[in-house]
Amino acid sequence: MKPLEGVTVLALEQAVAAPFATRQLADLGARVIKIERPKVGDFARSYDQTVKGQSSHFIWLNRSKESLTIDLKHSSALEILDRLIGKIDVFIQNLAPGAVERLGLSNDRLKKINPNLIICNISGYGSDGPYSLKKAYDLLIQCESGVMSVTGTEETPSKAGISIADIAAGMYSYSGILTALYQKERNGKGSILEVSMLEALGEWMGFPAYFTHYGGDAPPRTGASHATIFPYGPFLAGDKKSVFLGIQNEREWRLFCAEVLEDPKIADDQRFSSNSRRVSNKASLTSTIDKVFSKLKASEIIERLDGAQIANARLNSVDEFWNHPQLKARKRWKKVDTPKGEVLSLIPPVTMDKITPVMNPIPSLGSHTESILVELGFTKDFVKQLYKDGAI
Repeated sequence: MKPLEGVTVLALEQAVAAPFATRQLADLGARVIKIERPKVGDFARSYDQTVKGQSSHFIWLNRSKESLTIDLKHSSALEILDRLIGKIDVFIQNLAPGAVERLGLSNDRLKKINPNLIICNISGYGSDGPYSLKKAYDLLIQCESGVMSVTGTEETPSKAGISIADIAAGMYSYSGILTALYQKERNGKGSILEVSMLEALGEWMGFPAYFTHYGGDAPPRTGASHATIFPYGPFLAGDKKSVFLGIQNEREWRLFCAEVLEDPKIADDQRFSSNSRRVSNKASLTSTIDKVFSKLKASEIIERLDGAQIANARLNSVDEFWNHPQLKARKRWKKVDTPKGEVLSLIPPVTMDKITPVMNPIPSLGSHTESILVELGFTKDFVKQLYKDGAI
């Protein structure tokens, strides 16, 4: 039995945040019914056409779900939704501010239909406060949360290359729903959850927030290096390849000097005798390291680092990550069906003993509409009329 087998989730979702949460619930065996607009669907379906003519975002986020198309403004939509809501365990949505209330799906109404329902509302800024009605996208939340102010080079603030605000909100929604399901098992009652992208990403800003508020200055933007630990970041080898390394404590610093730089006396240099001093004298220490590394190939530096048990990494391209030998050795890729053929998908990162994650097909738009409506008790003639009306 899958961990969430028997749990049904209704998702009024789009883009990344809510779909990321529900896909993980589906991975654990929950039945996820995804509501989409007729003909158009989740707008993430049309972000790009790179995966056999399909969107990379949509393929990533929507396996194992059922697609139900409904025009939510049609006169029959609310009746369909009411029947669904009466049968589900979890309702999740990340529509624009105020949209669910305008559709007649307020928390109070949902609870009236299904008193034990778990409701999860994802928004940009939360349900109250001066920003509550403000539209929010990942880039904008990275700006508002201060992430961009501490990311990038000294000259150029930069956004993260992936949708970290959406992913953070999706992860807290996922863990919040799991918590609510556990609580419901104990007391039989549902919960109302609220997750804002600003607050989710704000939690990840803990270090720079404390550092700035209590220290007086924000950590500087340092590109791929660490703002407050050194050496920690990229160094150039003699063959012009970058090697990344991180020194976390004084024991590692001494090993680095003795076994990697092959000069243990450097560890006792007063300019470098503590992390704070190494940060203050970064230019001098960088010059010292560069003198050694410039005479070595990247592979030779990594061999020394590994020998000294100093954490290190190569700078992989996305394609090199896709073909990473560690993922291959651990058999972390699995084929998943899509409307246009099989694609490879990463197995979920939490490996559970004796549990195989659900990795069922990505649905075509509306592929489950008729079967779900019939399951809810609507006649086939009624369903045909809805198709004619363009309502589904």
